[in-house]
Amino acid sequence: MTSNFVDYVKIFVRSGKGGAGSAHLLRVKYNAKAGPDGGDGGRGGHVILKGNAQMWTLLHLKYTKHVFAENGQHGGQNLCTGREGEDKVIEVPLGCVCKDAETGEQLCEITEDGQTAIIAQGGMGGLGNDHFKSPTNQTPRYAQPGGPAVERWVIIELKVLADVGLVGFPNAGKSTLLSVMSAARPQIADYPFTTLVPNLGIVRYYDDKSFCIADIPGIIEGAAEGKGLGLRFLRHIERNSILLFMVSCEDLDVKKEYRVLLSELKKYNPELLDKKRILAVTKCDMLDDDMLKQLKKNLPRNPPTVMISAVSGYNMSKLKDMIVEALEEANE
Repeated sequence: MTSNFVDYVKIFVRSGKGGAGSAHLLRVKYNAKAGPDGGDGGRGGHVILKGNAQMWTLLHLKYTKHVFAENGQHGGQNLCTGREGEDKVIEVPLGCVCKDAETGEQLCEITEDGQTAIIAQGGMGGLGNDHFKSPTNQTPRYAQPGGPAVERWVIIELKVLADVGLVGFPNAGKSTLLSVMSAARPQIADYPFTTLVPNLGIVRYYDDKSFCIADIPGIIEGAAEGKGLGLRFLRHIERNSILLFMVSCEDLDVKKEYRVLLSELKKYNPELLDKKRILAVTKCDMLDDDMLKQLKKNLPRNPPTVMISAVSGYNMSKLKDMIVEALEEANE
């Protein structure tokens, strides 16, 4: 699972050069000076990104370092236009963002199946000499060269598309929650950073409806500066409709832990704080009634909070209802 999930690739792309126009002069029987008949050059091929809903990783591009489109053919005599260069189409999963590796400029964003975007435009075909004839220049002996190719290094990043993103420290119980709520089977163990790649699960609820939940590698303090899994984790929560914060009841100060998580999101992208949030305090099956009451006194006022245990099933139905309600509000 770990080796098959690739969410970041850097590749060199080059479009095709445009074909040059022809400067041919027509020579026919009985008319040695029949005039210009040079055809136009063909357009160079584009390099195109195309969304494919059947893909979920960039694994197929992991060992692809160069993608070249075909050059356009030169124009010919008898006003024959050169053939266009063949486009090079790169299929990517939905949720991909493509950026120029040198400038950081975002070139496109692929979010729909079949959506296409040109990331390197083919050179225009040059005009043949037939376009340049005039009453004062009836035999132009020149034509237009083809347009140059575009070449650049690009970065393609996959940002997981899910309705709910799980945000929490390592070992907060995110993978356990996902395995209980859905049919997903993430790796679970009692040590930090068990989850190294995002795991997706479909959670079904009433009326045959469902939502997608993403278990994302645990965050640590300083992740926005690149510590731990750093930005590799944080970019995956940008597309989630709501964020489910998870803090273990083993942490002595739940409010403080929640604020640290919130602070890392704010440093990375302040817009993430505009998303709907829910706070779930996990592993509550380890607490008795008195300890639960004491814990509830030290919870933040916002966002809505629920005490849960994925192992025993405590308050799991309530959590699901809160998620569905928050999703409906977010979609409105």
